[in-house]
Amino acid sequence: MKKIGILFGQENTFPQAFVDRINKKGVRNITADFVLIDKVIQGEASGYDVIVDRISQDVPFYRAMLKNAAMSGTAVINNPFWWSADEKFFNNALAVKIGVPVPKTVLLPSRDMPDNTNGNSFRNLEYPLDWDGIFKYVGFPAYMKPFDGGGWRDVYKLHSPEDFFDKFNQTRQLVMMLQEEIIFEDYFRCYCVGGQHVRIMQYEPRNPHHLRYEHGKAPAAKKILKQVKEYVIKLNQYLGYDLNTVEFAIRDGIPYAIDFCNPAPDADLNSVGEENFEWIVETIASYAINRAKAHKPGLDNLTWGQFVKSGASKTDLIPNAVAPQVPAQSSLKPQVSS
Repeated sequence: MKKIGILFGQENTFPQAFVDRINKKGVRNITADFVLIDKVIQGEASGYDVIVDRISQDVPFYRAMLKNAAMSGTAVINNPFWWSADEKFFNNALAVKIGVPVPKTVLLPSRDMPDNTNGNSFRNLEYPLDWDGIFKYVGFPAYMKPFDGGGWRDVYKLHSPEDFFDKFNQTRQLVMMLQEEIIFEDYFRCYCVGGQHVRIMQYEPRNPHHLRYEHGKAPAAKKILKQVKEYVIKLNQYLGYDLNTVEFAIRDGIPYAIDFCNPAPDADLNSVGEENFEWIVETIASYAINRAKAHKPGLDNLTWGQFVKSGASKTDLIPNAVAPQVPAQSSLKPQVSS
């Protein structure tokens, strides 16, 4: 019997619907339930062929448990090793390299020194930074946000250098990034499952949370939707996420990827609405079943993105780039499918 489990926290609607949907399908030798943990012993299997992870970003114990499970062959959605390594600033840098438009963004050191460090820990950091160059590159208005954070915690909208320093002085030990504001005429939040299944949802981030999927704008042009879908697939195939959301701000007809490091995206019925909820429950349930069918006991059943694969195989990430001491090769190009 193949077992699919879901690991979750404060969610209420999605986990139960996910388990019920899989069991209702009645696929032979496949069952789903909530993951239960009574002990974690090094190198021992979890008992699950597939685990959908919705909470380890907030619970380090779960992240370590999932890595141990993956080492023993569990297909974890999403890959806990990559998720541990990824962050928003890297996402932006990768997007630049693979040709997906993103806002101008700069990484900033923390305002306060981390615990157990002193001035000698930062002898490679020039002080003061080239603030004039940074502000000229990004421009104002701008947003300052944690380089690896989620949601809207510790996010500031800034209008001037003076405003920046006032807010920056409040960020304590957080590592922040300063990002150009994209003044948009339309906005999308897009689910992506398995690097190929995409649902584009018109979205209004300036609305209250429960009204963000009800913005009342006319449907977008097919050309823009096609470009958005292609960018969503490209980003997720390079990153290697089984489940993610990508947000796009449309300015002058160009989709700018604003945020695409959301491996445990909102899937609550009360916020995303019935149609979007039905899509994500059905799509993730079907995807998890397929992963269970493809599961190979004791082997690596994780998803690895093109960025990692290109590094492991010494294949160029960027078209026409030549890696040191290896012959130039063509870039890895993800296939676009519907």
